[in-house]
Amino acid sequence: MVIPSVALNDGHSIPQLGFGTWPLQGDDAAAAVSAAIGLGYRHIDTARRYGNEDGVGEGIRRSGIDRAEVFVTTKLDGEFQGDDRAIAGLRGSLELLGTDYVDLLLMHWPLPSRGQFVSTWRSFEKLKAEGLVRSIGVSNFKPAHLDLLLAETDVVPAVNQIQLSPAIQRREQRAYNAEHGIITESWTPIKGVLREAVVEEVAEKHGRTPAQVVLRWHVQNGLVAIPKSADPERMAQNLAVFDFELDHGDLAKLDTLDAGPDAGVDSDVEGH
Repeated sequence: MVIPSVALNDGHSIPQLGFGTWPLQGDDAAAAVSAAIGLGYRHIDTARRYGNEDGVGEGIRRSGIDRAEVFVTTKLDGEFQGDDRAIAGLRGSLELLGTDYVDLLLMHWPLPSRGQFVSTWRSFEKLKAEGLVRSIGVSNFKPAHLDLLLAETDVVPAVNQIQLSPAIQRREQRAYNAEHGIITESWTPIKGVLREAVVEEVAEKHGRTPAQVVLRWHVQNGLVAIPKSADPERMAQNLAVFDFELDHGDLAKLDTLDAGPDAGVDSDVEGH
């Protein structure tokens, strides 16, 4: 299984479908990551907040694959904002992961009430310059947060990872990201929609699972998606979305699920 990659604005690329690891811990995380890599995943998503970077690193080693063949993302949360705290934060993550770099480092939340995300981004720029991370990006950032970041710093984020699904489509944010060359990445890409009648209808039409239909919606919208499952059978099913296509009618039906611009989590509250 060859997973297509999406070009980033810094010359690197990211596999369009990844493996999410929250809330797996310890050996469960290691076993799941190893199994996912064995099935063909080459993009693993973790975060300091998840408390599983050690298990993720062990899973990569256990898989037997060369580190350079796996795209690893981690995120630093509010604990590491301001005063170059991100520098020590990433070094701690690298130690837990057992690697000397990550492919993508994300600022987990803007937390605008703290007023520290711009200074934190400057620390991210330093980490990129040092080669400890290949690409840098953000998570849960709205256009207003990105406006400030772009006005006051030098490096445009490569990725903005946001809560996104057919029920939470964030059209304005996606359009903003695309206009500025920022790839939109979806967390919880299938949550809350698998039992919707239109999803089941489209799945039956194509002889696919509801999850495959929803993930295909992400792919055809040019999004990067990171579904999560500890079940190897479901992991394999989630990968099998590159050999069929949704037509305009299918996409229109799925678009009716959108709950509007106010759906989803608040960017000033730490969560996923």
